[in-house]
Amino acid sequence: MSAHSLKFLASAPRGFADLLARELDACGAVQPRERSSGVAFAGTLESAYRACLWSRIANRVFLELAHFEARDADEFHAAVRRIDWAAHLGPATTLACDFSGRHPAITHTHFGALKLKDGIVDALRLATGTRPDVALERPGVRVHAHAHGTDITVSIDLSGDSLHRRGYRGAAGEAPLKENVAAGVLLRSGWPELAAQGAEFLDPMCGSGTLCIEAALIAADRAPGLTRDYFGFLAWRGHDAALWARLRAEADARAGAGEATQVAVRGTDRDPTAIRSARDNAARAGVGRLVRADTGVLADAAPLAARDPDRPGLLCTNPPYGLRMEGREGARALHHELGAVLRERFQGWNAAVLTGAPELGKELGLRAHRTHSVWNGAIECRLLRIKVVPDSAREPGTLGKGAARLADTPGAGMFANRLGKNLKRLRRWAEREGVSCYRVYDADMPEYAFAIDVYRAIEPDELWLYVQEYAAPAEIELEAVRRRRGEVLARLPGATGVAPERIRVRTRRRTRRGEQYDKLDEQAHFHVVTEGGLRFRVNFEDYLDTGLFLDQRVTRARLREAARGKRFLNLFAYTGTATVYAAAGGAASTTSVDLSRTYLEWAQRNLALNALAGDAHGWVQADCREWLTEAARGSARFDLVFLDPPTFSNSKRMEGVLDIERDHPELIDACARLLAPAGLLVFSTNAQRFRLEETLGERYQIRDLSAATLPKDFERNPRIHRCFEVRPKGSHARGEP
Repeated sequence: MSAHSLKFLASAPRGFADLLARELDACGAVQPRERSSGVAFAGTLESAYRACLWSRIANRVFLELAHFEARDADEFHAAVRRIDWAAHLGPATTLACDFSGRHPAITHTHFGALKLKDGIVDALRLATGTRPDVALERPGVRVHAHAHGTDITVSIDLSGDSLHRRGYRGAAGEAPLKENVAAGVLLRSGWPELAAQGAEFLDPMCGSGTLCIEAALIAADRAPGLTRDYFGFLAWRGHDAALWARLRAEADARAGAGEATQVAVRGTDRDPTAIRSARDNAARAGVGRLVRADTGVLADAAPLAARDPDRPGLLCTNPPYGLRMEGREGARALHHELGAVLRERFQGWNAAVLTGAPELGKELGLRAHRTHSVWNGAIECRLLRIKVVPDSAREPGTLGKGAARLADTPGAGMFANRLGKNLKRLRRWAEREGVSCYRVYDADMPEYAFAIDVYRAIEPDELWLYVQEYAAPAEIELEAVRRRRGEVLARLPGATGVAPERIRVRTRRRTRRGEQYDKLDEQAHFHVVTEGGLRFRVNFEDYLDTGLFLDQRVTRARLREAARGKRFLNLFAYTGTATVYAAAGGAASTTSVDLSRTYLEWAQRNLALNALAGDAHGWVQADCREWLTEAARGSARFDLVFLDPPTFSNSKRMEGVLDIERDHPELIDACARLLAPAGLLVFSTNAQRFRLEETLGERYQIRDLSAATLPKDFERNPRIHRCFEVRPKGSHARGEP
């Protein structure tokens, strides 16, 4: 391939491909073509280097090495071997491999990545007599294969790690807004043009300062990749070090010239800790002089008094949109206040408001002249662009008015009647069975699509309601959604006897993206509840789930019955509730594996809360799939394994993407390799349309426990989970759960 006709693909967050295409054009790309996943383009190595250094939007930049058809894994392996890998990897260069897309025969991404790695290693061993070491973190060369049916493209990942990781964020307190999404919001809002006119920038709820820092980088003409010390091409044999040094020197010179800018970039936040992080992050990004971050409340936000009132300005912010009841109502009040502040003090300014809860936009009381759908990771957001002029005002959404009228509507009455009947029936059952936390309503009336859970906390003895609102389909009018929500919230206290301050509400979107581990707040307020005679810490404020999956109550009890004297393994352990049950059942030892340190610490506290802590219980912070691979090489074996993975996970701390509908055979096989003779695997999933891979029945004895593990309070939703016991064929059942 000629150096002047190299083929590339730059990936980008959804909603920003057009902006990325413009950036690549400025980098010297030839014929950039937008795709759903980013932009394909041709060009020279310089254009790709410039994209890695200067693109504010791109996630990754791939250099295509080969494109071929492979009908199965063997053909894929053979085609990979035919590539001249010695031209790309030196003898001491480390390697990482990724596989994505959909292939009719290669149905598991980890299997595809393994075959890719094997093909590269085999080719290098034959050509050089050596093989590269695999490094999951910062490999010398990262190779990516993408399948579209039987068509496969193999590329070098020139970025090495996602380009949104600029390198300026501290290790603690990760901000929720990705850097390249923040940059995309600013580009979409016209900030480069405004900055060139000397405009002022303000984020009155700046958090750790991402929008401010990206705004300063743009205003100062500072390359976003300038602070990064790692790219995927630095150890690649095709790397042109002289070219890269020239481009870096050019970027350094432009950054030096940009330091003279007089653009004012300000951020305020009521949290002093967030402001300290914003200042530290700005200093690491090289824009500490430009970014002024101060503690302050939204009500005091105003343009700089000394500035020319006719000079343009941009107020850009990503306000919180609380998911609990107080937070949601607080978020409405916050949006209402933001609109009032804009109307009162920022006439003539532009405003850009990014929200993950689109219905809150009406609370601003300002008409958006443009609305864009953009994605921050797995979260679909709305970007509202507003010109703050007198005729942009409209009647803002009312806050808290009409609650009495909502409570008296026929729909609210029917909802309250249904909830009351459920409570009467389930309370008797819960008291008889000693159940203190249970589901009392689960979208029983489809137009009131809520899941309502009762939690009885101890010390003090209090009832709490945890209310999950299922996000309405797009075809349902927003006003209808808001009215029904209001009817439910108006009736809940009276129908249940639970005071409003002990009711928490949040929205669960119907999406494939697993969100159960996302952190939503920072209250760190835990309550203790009981289940099966055991104590557990739950949190109603900070996370998408409380820490106790109520639908697994029966499954946990069965695990306790089976655990006596057993070596127990809990994978995707979350808050360790299954580990506590196994330990209480007399397990000889337990090992709990989870990627999150926060959840492992929570699990350890749960164990200690029941006076069960000790040396027999091990805790491993790791990607479960990677840990399973490593553990199979050792001698550790387990008698009882509980596998309860998320339906979908694309955590940036793990390698690749987990899709349980696709990947469960691979996970089950990996667990089976760790089973002792007569060992048992219990596999559970909440995937709504889950179907067990039929070929698993050829090598395992499988028993469907889904109906047997369905608690009484979840009988209205029999698809809440699927549960199976799995034994390798030829083993003998012993101690069935």
